[in-house]
Amino acid sequence: MPELPEVETVKLQLEKYLKGHKIENVQINVPKIFSGDQKVLVGGKVSGIRRFAKVLSLDLTNGFSIVIHIKLTGQLIYRGPNLTSKGRSASGRKNFPPLSKKVVGGVPGKYTHVIFTLDRGGFLYYNDVRRFGWIKVIKTSEVEKTGFVGKLGPEPFASAQGKPGKLTLKIFKEILSKSRRSVKVILMDQEKMGGVGNIYANDALWLAKINPKRPANELTESEVKSLYDSIHEVLRSGLKYGGASELAFVTPDGKEGEYQNHTLAYGHQGEPCGRCHKAKIEKYFLSGRGTYFCPLCQRA
Repeated sequence: MPELPEVETVKLQLEKYLKGHKIENVQINVPKIFSGDQKVLVGGKVSGIRRFAKVLSLDLTNGFSIVIHIKLTGQLIYRGPNLTSKGRSASGRKNFPPLSKKVVGGVPGKYTHVIFTLDRGGFLYYNDVRRFGWIKVIKTSEVEKTGFVGKLGPEPFASAQGKPGKLTLKIFKEILSKSRRSVKVILMDQEKMGGVGNIYANDALWLAKINPKRPANELTESEVKSLYDSIHEVLRSGLKYGGASELAFVTPDGKEGEYQNHTLAYGHQGEPCGRCHKAKIEKYFLSGRGTYFCPLCQRA
């Protein structure tokens, strides 16, 4: 599932492409994905995009917001005047940059479940092969306290929203000290801290030389500080490379991220550890999620 770097990358592109666009129509092909009255969106202009951990809020000038959780295979694809094109075809239509093959069926296509028609010939498509994602229409004033968003814990990189706020080192220490659950499970608990998922949790624990199974409240003060710094380091790296396109993730311009080519432990099962060069990265499942670690570097 896309994590903080992936969703932040989507947010930054949507800000560039959608801000100022007016919604002229909303076509819903798969009703179970969409909740709320799509009619209230028509005529509203996109005034800004906010990110709450792994969730996006497209805020409109008419007081409503489109809250989107893309989950495992959801994709938001923009085609319109704000996207740099490569000249024009013989028919005079813009030639947009090609879409990644991960956009199965293209846009609009078999897996295009919601289409937002925008002014000036623009479109925002929501594709989702597995249909796990969702889109909700909510009053902008209620977004921060509604459902999933209202339960989120503080996150490493606080967004523009007032809640849930920034994950400081002090708060991070308090969260870990109150739980005997494994530290990796705590890192991925969105109600404890938002934005960190499986890929970046694996890499942060490897970087901090901490065993993923360690009870969270048994970490020393220096280990907590090291892990806190490591979380920020791997998330910054994820942002630098535009997120990880291991599965279905693509950016709104239809391109792939590159972090999957720069992971530290995640996905390296059977390969020599990139730090000690002695042991090989091992994989096991912890709370149902693939967990990668070096048995030598991460013994503690």
